[in-house]
Amino acid sequence: MILAEFANFLHERDEEIIENKSTCSLLCQWIKEILEKKPKTNVEKVIHAEIACAKNECGEYLLVAKSPSGQKLTQALYNFALSYEQHLMRKWLENKNSSHFENKREP
Repeated sequence: MILAEFANFLHERDEEIIENKSTCSLLCQWIKEILEKKPKTNVEKVIHAEIACAKNECGEYLLVAKSPSGQKLTQALYNFALSYEQHLMRKWLENKNSSHFENKREP
Protein backbone atom coordinates (compact mmCIF):
# COMPACT_ATOMS: atom_id res chain seq x y z
CA MET A 1 0.00 0.00 0.00
CA ILE A 2 2.75 2.47 0.95
CA LEU A 3 5.04 1.29 -1.85
CA ALA A 4 2.17 1.65 -4.34
CA GLU A 5 1.64 5.28 -3.28
CA PHE A 6 5.36 5.96 -3.56
CA ALA A 7 5.50 4.21 -6.94
CA ASN A 8 2.74 6.50 -8.22
CA PHE A 9 4.68 9.51 -6.96
CA LEU A 10 7.81 8.32 -8.78
CA HIS A 11 5.92 7.39 -11.94
CA GLU A 12 4.63 10.97 -12.20
CA ARG A 13 8.26 12.12 -12.17
CA ASP A 14 9.79 9.68 -14.67
CA GLU A 15 11.16 12.47 -16.86
CA GLU A 16 12.88 14.12 -13.89
CA ILE A 17 14.53 10.80 -13.03
CA ILE A 18 15.67 10.25 -16.61
CA GLU A 19 17.12 13.77 -16.60
CA ASN A 20 19.28 12.75 -13.61
CA LYS A 21 17.08 13.51 -10.56
CA SER A 22 17.78 10.95 -7.85
CA THR A 23 14.93 8.73 -6.69
CA CYS A 24 16.39 8.96 -3.18
CA SER A 25 15.99 12.73 -3.19
CA LEU A 26 12.43 12.25 -4.46
CA LEU A 27 11.81 9.79 -1.60
CA CYS A 28 12.90 12.43 0.91
CA GLN A 29 10.73 15.02 -0.82
CA TRP A 30 7.69 12.69 -0.75
CA ILE A 31 8.08 11.84 2.94
CA LYS A 32 8.77 15.46 3.87
CA GLU A 33 5.61 16.59 2.04
CA ILE A 34 3.58 14.00 3.93
CA LEU A 35 5.07 14.93 7.30
CA GLU A 36 4.41 18.64 6.75
CA LYS A 37 0.65 18.18 6.53
CA LYS A 38 -1.99 16.57 8.70
CA PRO A 39 -2.39 12.89 7.81
CA LYS A 40 -5.62 11.97 6.02
CA THR A 41 -5.03 8.56 4.46
CA ASN A 42 -3.80 5.38 6.13
CA VAL A 43 -0.52 5.67 4.25
CA GLU A 44 0.05 9.16 5.63
CA LYS A 45 -0.91 8.03 9.14
CA VAL A 46 1.60 5.16 9.03
CA ILE A 47 4.37 7.43 7.78
CA HIS A 48 3.60 9.95 10.54
CA ALA A 49 3.69 7.16 13.12
CA GLU A 50 6.90 5.52 11.88
CA ILE A 51 9.14 8.26 10.44
CA ALA A 52 10.28 11.67 11.66
CA CYS A 53 12.08 14.40 9.77
CA ALA A 54 14.89 16.36 11.43
CA LYS A 55 16.54 19.52 10.08
CA ASN A 56 20.08 20.59 10.91
CA GLU A 57 21.57 24.10 11.08
CA CYS A 58 22.58 23.96 7.40
CA GLY A 59 18.98 23.38 6.34
CA GLU A 60 19.53 19.74 5.42
CA TYR A 61 16.93 17.13 6.31
CA LEU A 62 17.36 13.73 7.87
CA LEU A 63 14.74 11.01 8.00
CA VAL A 64 14.65 9.18 11.32
CA ALA A 65 12.79 5.95 12.01
CA LYS A 66 10.83 6.04 15.26
CA SER A 67 10.79 2.27 15.80
CA PRO A 68 12.16 -0.99 14.40
CA SER A 69 9.17 -1.21 12.06
CA GLY A 70 9.92 2.36 10.98
CA GLN A 71 13.47 1.26 10.18
CA LYS A 72 12.14 -1.57 8.02
CA LEU A 73 9.73 0.80 6.29
CA THR A 74 12.45 3.36 5.62
CA GLN A 75 14.78 0.66 4.30
CA ALA A 76 12.04 -0.81 2.08
CA LEU A 77 11.25 2.62 0.62
CA TYR A 78 14.94 3.29 0.02
CA ASN A 79 15.46 -0.08 -1.68
CA PHE A 80 12.36 0.47 -3.80
CA ALA A 81 13.62 3.93 -4.85
CA LEU A 82 16.92 2.44 -6.00
CA SER A 83 15.26 -0.42 -7.88
CA TYR A 84 12.79 1.95 -9.56
CA GLU A 85 15.64 4.11 -10.79
CA GLN A 86 17.45 1.05 -12.18
CA HIS A 87 14.23 -0.18 -13.83
CA LEU A 88 13.57 3.19 -15.45
CA MET A 89 17.14 3.48 -16.75
CA ARG A 90 16.98 -0.07 -18.13
CA LYS A 91 13.78 0.83 -20.01
CA TRP A 92 15.37 4.02 -21.31
CA LEU A 93 18.46 2.14 -22.53
CA GLU A 94 16.46 -0.62 -24.28
CA ASN A 95 16.27 1.09 -27.65
CA LYS A 96 19.72 2.68 -27.51
CA ASN A 97 22.88 1.37 -29.16
CA SER A 98 26.53 2.32 -28.88
CA SER A 99 26.26 5.03 -31.53
CA HIS A 100 23.98 7.00 -29.18
CA PHE A 101 26.91 7.34 -26.80
CA GLU A 102 29.81 8.09 -29.11
CA ASN A 103 32.19 10.74 -27.93
CA LYS A 104 32.11 13.31 -30.73
CA ARG A 105 35.28 15.39 -30.60
CA GLU A 106 36.07 18.12 -33.04
CA PRO A 107 39.61 18.01 -34.52
